[in-house]
Amino acid sequence: MSKIFCLILSIFLWIPGAFSQTIIHPDSSVRYLTEGVSRDSLRSYVRTLVNFGTRHTLSSQSDPHHGIGAAREWVLSKFRQDASYSRGRMTVRIDTWMQPADHRRIDRPLPMGNVIATIKGTDPDDSRIFMVSAHLDSRCTHIMDSTDAAPGANDDGSGVAAILEMARLLSRYPVKATIILVAVTGEEQGLFGSAHLAEEAKAGNWNMAAMINNDMIGNSVSGGTDKHDNTKVRIFSEGIPSVETPQGERLRKDLSGENDSKSRELARYIKTIGDTYVDNLDVVLIYRRDRFLRGGDHIPFQGKGFTAVRLTDFYEDFDHQHQDVRIENGIQYGDLPQFVDDEYLRKNTCLNLATVACLTNAPSVPQNVKLDISRLTNYTRLFWQPPAYGKAAGYYVLIRETDAPMWQKKFYTDSTEIILPYSKDNFFFAVQSVGANDLMSMPVFPGIGR
Repeated sequence: MSKIFCLILSIFLWIPGAFSQTIIHPDSSVRYLTEGVSRDSLRSYVRTLVNFGTRHTLSSQSDPHHGIGAAREWVLSKFRQDASYSRGRMTVRIDTWMQPADHRRIDRPLPMGNVIATIKGTDPDDSRIFMVSAHLDSRCTHIMDSTDAAPGANDDGSGVAAILEMARLLSRYPVKATIILVAVTGEEQGLFGSAHLAEEAKAGNWNMAAMINNDMIGNSVSGGTDKHDNTKVRIFSEGIPSVETPQGERLRKDLSGENDSKSRELARYIKTIGDTYVDNLDVVLIYRRDRFLRGGDHIPFQGKGFTAVRLTDFYEDFDHQHQDVRIENGIQYGDLPQFVDDEYLRKNTCLNLATVACLTNAPSVPQNVKLDISRLTNYTRLFWQPPAYGKAAGYYVLIRETDAPMWQKKFYTDSTEIILPYSKDNFFFAVQSVGANDLMSMPVFPGIGR
């Protein structure tokens, strides 16, 4: 037995640091950044958006105080104000186009515009883009009603408030890769703004590493069931990629990778960031592309092959969502600002902020991660190549049992391969890059190789 033990031990020690399990230490600059998120600012943004009366996609484009046009110009002005503090790193624009009528929810050709703030990374060799979105438009009960009050405080004033607060803080915070913050339009009418932007990103061959869609992140009450909880937020991620190739399908089936798409690894990453940087917030993984039979602005990006997820309230309050503003049987209806939980919105904004701050300042993912299949043993050997962007000080190799939603153990190595005494039958594996600042890339689910 002693000879066998020594042999196994020598294999493990062949790779330096292979079995040192590591605790995540919060980065002080990221912690400082999240501490700057202001509930007062978020509340002010939401109330200003509500004061435009309606932000329906078909509402006024020219009224300076009322409608979608005025709201769009106000968001642009806020972005421009923040850009003045960025030392030239932040640029802003409205991307406009003419949307043809679909004779369902767009009854005439309509000018549309997405308000976009681009915060350029400080590393000229790093072409990665991380996008955070929310939708600017709102609606009331009837989808074609463009004149009645549609305050849209939570749907999606909360999401727009979050990206405005992120712009305020990130304009002063250097990041190595590029961040795009965008308020899209036409979501309620059919995801038109996000579809237009996803098409632009695909045609322009953008190196989009991750996209986070925030749609309703300020409500903590469950309508009809009288539950209240501002300690949980849902994240929706697709399992089987929308643009899976036949070759990808075969590999997924061979590896049982239905729960390890890039979007799902992003969701797990965001949950880890939440556990590390945001107190009293539990990120709940929902294994669905979006809510039951519904969709959001991340879906057009998934349809173009990008890694994208949706953050949204844990509960939905349907009395204050897609409702005309009224009092009926003593009940106040309508998506009004008094039904937005400012502290819950603050925590969800911190989650977004910490995620993009960590991702942009971490090295990119390890390349060509493979499981060695040259021999069938109860050990698992993984090998990979260094990241394309940034320098990795080392790597975490993650493992979990096949029925576990999150990675359960991690092992550190400064090599580009590792041997673990865990069977490929019983565990899933992934590898992520770690920078000198201890910031981590997203995990990469391995393919197979020899």
